[in-house]
Amino acid sequence: MVGSEATRQPVLQLTGIGKEFGAIRALHGVDMQVSPGEVVGLMGDNGAGKSTLVKIIAGNFRPSHGEIRFAGSAVQFSRPVDARAIGIEVVYQDLALADNLTAAANVFLGRELKRRFGPLALLDHKAMAARALELFGELRSETRPDDLVKQMSGGQRQAVAIARTRLSNARLVMMDEPTAAISVRQVEQVLGLIHRLKEQGVAVMLISHRMPDVFAVCDRVIVMRRGEKRADKPIHETSPEEVTALITGAKEAA
Repeated sequence: MVGSEATRQPVLQLTGIGKEFGAIRALHGVDMQVSPGEVVGLMGDNGAGKSTLVKIIAGNFRPSHGEIRFAGSAVQFSRPVDARAIGIEVVYQDLALADNLTAAANVFLGRELKRRFGPLALLDHKAMAARALELFGELRSETRPDDLVKQMSGGQRQAVAIARTRLSNARLVMMDEPTAAISVRQVEQVLGLIHRLKEQGVAVMLISHRMPDVFAVCDRVIVMRRGEKRADKPIHETSPEEVTALITGAKEAA
């Protein structure tokens, strides 16, 4: 249960994370943690180090310095599949969906269920549609398994991408600008999806430039600037004005 002693143990813990690309220092001494059922906003201007940090957690980059611990154990990733294998999923801004396929086919893309008939293996479309329907139900989404992605709204597309993370029982979901370039109604749908993940005990990192969304759904906000963490505060102990000052450098730290 979220809130118990067990769930207060961080699912992700970073200590002293640094990253250099030749002479360029992208990250320096970043400490942070995320607990099950917690939504943490990650904010900062372009070049603040957010993308590099996310790619380190997701296994795209190896840190030059520091330690990553997941569920209490030290981990090292050589590639993204290593991070996914232990329960880290990323929903990128472009969502990486196949527009010509159905919602169910996208949920199971690369992880299709099959039935065997002697030496033959055929896709089990019925089983995939049934499981996708369950996942959309858990997320309280109106998306249907047979809906074509190319005909979906931005909010429905996010539901498909998030359902895919639930298929693998992800323990940490990082969402990259999920509410960019969608309507106000669709923003509400996406924030609702984040609430559903929180209710299910999933840790969520929301990478966003949209201040209202961060303050609507996050428990904490972390602000990055010039490769360093400048603030890590409960959302009720800060304000949009303070976060803006930290992002722009008008305030150095909080």
